[in-house]
Amino acid sequence: MVQRLAFWLFFLLLGTSLHAQGSAPYAREIRTHRKHYKKEFLKEERSPLDKKGVKKLRFFPPDESYRATGTFVRTPDAEPFEMATYSGITKPYVLYGTVAITLKGQPVEISIYQSLQLRQLPMYRDYLFIPFKDLTNGEATYGGGRYMDIRMSEIQNGQVSIDFNKAYNPYCAYSDGYNCPVPPVANHLELAVEAGEKA
Repeated sequence: MVQRLAFWLFFLLLGTSLHAQGSAPYAREIRTHRKHYKKEFLKEERSPLDKKGVKKLRFFPPDESYRATGTFVRTPDAEPFEMATYSGITKPYVLYGTVAITLKGQPVEISIYQSLQLRQLPMYRDYLFIPFKDLTNGEATYGGGRYMDIRMSEIQNGQVSIDFNKAYNPYCAYSDGYNCPVPPVANHLELAVEAGEKA
């Protein structure tokens, strides 16, 4: 009986180890991304955080199930509009396209936007913006929603990957005095996204 229990325990631990090994490269990718993210706070002149504040940033553990690839649909005829911000001013954006993904078994359509101001700057010309809200807001995550960024070059053959492990907080989560876009209703997700940056 003892030998049989030891046998099954060995295989249980082996399976757990193999699973961890399988996700290790992805976990390393996310850890590297987060290290770079933290360094950017210290480089940015108008950063709301100093070294002490950066050390307090919290994240969900990397979870590859929150990365999904879906079909991208370009919206070339979309009209520019003024996106509201939490400070009360507006910023000009255009709906660049949408992507249909399946997240945690649920079909989700994500709207992807382009800033009309940033696209005038060479280094940000290919940046696309994904502001969103989900059911963790106000509890595990910042109440005003979170953001993600992708580049146009990431859209390949009508497909694009959306990785919520890279979701980050607006500057407004840390301090007043910033013009942080309010996620449009189109990106209010009816599920809890337990990935990315926490409150």
